[in-house]
Amino acid sequence: MASHNYKAITEALLFTAGDAGLSNDQIANALNISQLEAEQLMSEMQENYQMDESKGIEIAIYAEKYQFVTKKDLSDYIKLLADSPSPSTLTQAGLETLAIIAYKQPVTRVQIEEVRGVKTDGPVHTLIARGLIKEVGRNEGAGRAILYGTTEEFLDYLGLKDLSELPPLPEDVEEDEKEDSDLFFESLKNGLSANE
Repeated sequence: MASHNYKAITEALLFTAGDAGLSNDQIANALNISQLEAEQLMSEMQENYQMDESKGIEIAIYAEKYQFVTKKDLSDYIKLLADSPSPSTLTQAGLETLAIIAYKQPVTRVQIEEVRGVKTDGPVHTLIARGLIKEVGRNEGAGRAILYGTTEEFLDYLGLKDLSELPPLPEDVEEDEKEDSDLFFESLKNGLSANE
């Protein structure tokens, strides 16, 4: 890196890490600085964000990891947004995750990630917030992972009476489970277009 704007780089890293957060060690390694320098940088950034009234976020530490959080005094505004109707469009990641849950339910986050090949924390959170999926129980295995399934709102969203109206999967789908999401992705896009 030609220029070492550590604060800008750290902002980008924290934003990218999301809820997972970053440890002091991860920040030091990413910036190629010492642990002490990383601690000092984070302390300065925390103070800057906290004192700057023009910022709606600050840096908090949970389980020894830094992450962006919204400022507590803005919680009323966030609640208003959360309670307002969401736009009808979902990202491709959201549509793929929804397709997997619709066809495989009840399904754990790990099982969803095995099909998609990437993390699904964001899409799962979005789908729950929009009322399209919900927790339907716990897996019997180690750790008792949360099981996800679709909701009545999901059926309303697509104009379906029940899950039996989902398009059938091709017989060879087991050879490539990604076809689950591809097939449903197309169906879901068509359903959304019809509802707009």
